[in-house]
Amino acid sequence: MDLDSGDSPWGDEPSRFKHSDGPKPGAEEGAAATPASDSSPAVQTPGRRGPRGTRKINAQATKLESIDDSVDPLGPLGEAPVEDTPTPTDEAPAPPQKEPFAGRGARPLSSPSQASGVEAADSANLEEESAVFRGPPPVQPPVQADGPKRQTQPSMSVEQAAKPTFHIYVGDPHKVGDLTSSHIVYQVSTKTTSKAYRQPEFTVSRRYRDFLWLYNSLHSNNPGVVVAPPPEKQAVGRFDTNFVESRRAALERMLNKIAGHPILQHDGDLKIFLESEAFTVDVKNKENREPDIGPSKGMLSSFGISVGGGTKFVEHDDWFHDRKVYLDALENQLKALLKSMDTVVIQRKGLSEAASDFSSSLHALSAVELSPALSYPLEGLSELQLRIRELYDRQAQQDVLTLGITIDEYIRLIGSVKLAFTQRQKAFHTWHAAESDLQKRKNNQDKLLRQGKTQQDRLNQVNADVADAERKVHQTRLLFEDMGRLMRNELQRFEKEKVEDFKSGVETFLESAVEAQKELIELWETFLLRLDAGEEGLPYYVPPEVSDAPAPAEPTDESGLLAAEDDA
Repeated sequence: MDLDSGDSPWGDEPSRFKHSDGPKPGAEEGAAATPASDSSPAVQTPGRRGPRGTRKINAQATKLESIDDSVDPLGPLGEAPVEDTPTPTDEAPAPPQKEPFAGRGARPLSSPSQASGVEAADSANLEEESAVFRGPPPVQPPVQADGPKRQTQPSMSVEQAAKPTFHIYVGDPHKVGDLTSSHIVYQVSTKTTSKAYRQPEFTVSRRYRDFLWLYNSLHSNNPGVVVAPPPEKQAVGRFDTNFVESRRAALERMLNKIAGHPILQHDGDLKIFLESEAFTVDVKNKENREPDIGPSKGMLSSFGISVGGGTKFVEHDDWFHDRKVYLDALENQLKALLKSMDTVVIQRKGLSEAASDFSSSLHALSAVELSPALSYPLEGLSELQLRIRELYDRQAQQDVLTLGITIDEYIRLIGSVKLAFTQRQKAFHTWHAAESDLQKRKNNQDKLLRQGKTQQDRLNQVNADVADAERKVHQTRLLFEDMGRLMRNELQRFEKEKVEDFKSGVETFLESAVEAQKELIELWETFLLRLDAGEEGLPYYVPPEVSDAPAPAEPTDESGLLAAEDDA
């Protein structure tokens, strides 16, 4: 019987007693596992399933570690991790939220390797945290760099954005076409802050009939609004320089007034006129899309009721009646003023022609006169009359372009106001025509209801017609009332602009007249100084650099007189 092998001396069951004299391999493993468990309590040695045996070995491991100080406290397991290289999956750190579970399935490693694993996990966690809380990615700085570029554009307030500014210049009038189809083409240049246009500055070419199309389109699209009209046609002298210049100025004022209007500046037809490079094609496409819209139609005919004819309109609003009487009187006064202005211009041109004839006569007389003392002043007076002729011509043109164009513009504006009154009258007739139609439908409805034998379908149709007629009456009444309020504002705007424009025109007229008179006075004073110089013995047309030439003649005369006295 071998007692060392663990057999029982009685032969009934094996002995559970185990020797603890020498350090067995199992004890050494337990001793090695104890420090590892002390360093990391979460790591346990797999394979140790006996609860009681494990507890005893742990107790003995603590005792062996305190006795043997010269030996490596980890025992033979201290070099085991060197031979057993951990796999990459063992070294790779688990996600931070699963870190406690990853240690349970790991092999028992030494404390240096576990410390390195913890450091690797900490570094990985720090890298992940730095990646989470890292600054904006490198793609964002260019986006932030674009922000200031957008801000460098001229910013504007909400009021300025809602009311864009327009600066329109009509220039470079030139004649195009052959003898039968010749006409004047103008260059229309626009500078605007409106975002509805593709560019802030653009230039297009337009002829007179394009301006006329714009005027008619704006009147049709905006009933009740006073649209600045273009100048009237002229069959004779339409290529004259003065007429072309006055028409150019009138067209420029027309476009600036339209673009400055708070309603008309948002009209699509104005955008087409100012911006379109293929104007004729765009106008045809617009007419194809809206074939029923014409100069006499528009919003008033959209209700399916004829707006022409009807009874004579009687104004029931005293305010509009007074304004209409006032506009009639103002138109007559402005026409009389324009006629007087034309007379003044004609007289200035007559003075210019008279000065030209006078200059020619003086020049001819100076050529015949033999005495330089008389021929030089006559020639000077002839040139002075030529300067006076130029001054009268320029002043006549300035009178037309300052005050005359303003008077003519407001005569045409009064015509535009009267056209707005006519549109209001049409809206009134449309409203009353809708009321008459409603009354007829109601009479038919009452007649059918009194009969009592009408089919239900026909009665439903009649009721629907009555409801539709009531809707039209309501809409036409609102249209008439809205047009009345709009025209009140338009007439107030008309009065305000009239005062400003006439004040500016009169000031410019007076300034040009004063400047012309100053220039005329300066011309006469210069001529008088030259005449005075001639009376003092100096020639009339002597250049300043040789004005001292006659001085040596005096000693000669004096010497002659002295010689005569000596002879005497």
